[in-house]
Amino acid sequence: MAEWEACIGMEVHAELLTESKMFCSCANAFGGEPNTRCCPVCTGMPGSLPVMNKKAVEMVLRTALALNCEISMTSVFHRKNYFYPDLPKNYQISQYGDTPIGKRGWLDVPVGGRIVRVRIRRVHLEEDTGKLFHLPTGESAVDYNRSGVPLMEIVTEFPPDMHSAEEARAYLQTLRSVLLYLGVCDGRMEQGSLRCEPNLSVRPKGSDTFGVKTELKNLNSFRAVQRGIEYEIQRHIRVLESGGKVVQETRGWNDERGESFPMRSKEYEQDYRYFPEPDLVPVQFSEEWIEQVRASLPELPLAKRQRFMEQYTLPEYDATLLAEDRATADYFEEVVQLGAEPKAVANWMNGDLARLMNAAGIENIRDCKVQPKHLRDLIGLVHKGTITGSVAKQVLEEVFQTGAEPSQVVQAKGLTQVSDIDQLTAWVQQAIDENPDAAEKVRNGKLQTLQFLVGQVMKLSRGRANPNEVRRLIAEALGVQLE
Repeated sequence: MAEWEACIGMEVHAELLTESKMFCSCANAFGGEPNTRCCPVCTGMPGSLPVMNKKAVEMVLRTALALNCEISMTSVFHRKNYFYPDLPKNYQISQYGDTPIGKRGWLDVPVGGRIVRVRIRRVHLEEDTGKLFHLPTGESAVDYNRSGVPLMEIVTEFPPDMHSAEEARAYLQTLRSVLLYLGVCDGRMEQGSLRCEPNLSVRPKGSDTFGVKTELKNLNSFRAVQRGIEYEIQRHIRVLESGGKVVQETRGWNDERGESFPMRSKEYEQDYRYFPEPDLVPVQFSEEWIEQVRASLPELPLAKRQRFMEQYTLPEYDATLLAEDRATADYFEEVVQLGAEPKAVANWMNGDLARLMNAAGIENIRDCKVQPKHLRDLIGLVHKGTITGSVAKQVLEEVFQTGAEPSQVVQAKGLTQVSDIDQLTAWVQQAIDENPDAAEKVRNGKLQTLQFLVGQVMKLSRGRANPNEVRRLIAEALGVQLE
């Protein structure tokens, strides 16, 4: 890469969280029995007419404003003509030309301690296609449940502002967070609710001429996005350095094999033969409507991240994790408002609570049984010295499983911290007797080994011993001076 520069654009498709489809009253939901949520409109039957979903239009307006876009006061729908089995009308109702709902916007993306501003060319609205299934018998089937689902497309500007796979991944993660905050998309890449197609090319560093681009598909995770782009960049470089020519094409990504493969030659704009949709009137926006939607926008992830760092003096790492998801950010602030120390809350949420949620497959923190007051009380028990940090981890697991009050768990299981000097001294002596080599090292000045003995005492006490007292008693028993 020392002699080459990658140029990366991104097309992101987000299925909108409306109750019904874009142009009919069929339910908008994931999965289900094939072809049970479709009608003459979304299957393109002759004589059927589309009726626009106002809620979907407003969700795209909401997104365009959040992405700092100019709003087209008149926005026109077009027919995008192409022939594929999952497109029953043989055209897709989409938006084309210079009147998308949003245009000329931008999104600031945190990448490795810096901010990259990625310009947005357009934010527009269209309908989704059906879904093809290729069966082991060699036959193919199509499910039209997804056909007609409102689909928002967000396209970055040209020339591209992203030049590495890391930047592209960060852009997608940041954009997903914005969509989640706005409540317009559930962001589930594994279900296809959020899909991205990077377009990339490489050129010699310092060159003003762009290389031939390829488009990547079948990227269903952030990891796949980064790996796929990294692979494709290196493939372009190998082709060019060997004297070959990169072909403009659409390529799929095989995540198991870690490589891309050709799917079809890349279509050109003129291939789609766009023309205005005759069955839909243009969307007319008023200043009043735009300002009403703008006033309803929430504090967005980057602004919240910055505020968390300033207001709660959190490190950038903690603030970034907490602000990534709106439910998590709101939960954090609720615990803090109940009186807990912000850094302690961040540590528990980003550490043990996140671990428990991941293991249980829980994505939304509001779906777990640990309520904000539970976490506040747990942190308080540690701060008061009622329980040790290691015992607190056990208590959290119990609260996570049952939803019980932390103080009740401590009382029921007898987990209060032991500070009785006689009991602590007995445990300390047992640890020294059972680990004579470690004790000798401490006597000889290797104080780092002292922590090993502290750990042995904590095991003997099942995590209940006061660690500070244990450390002092071990030093006293072995005749060493603590720093």
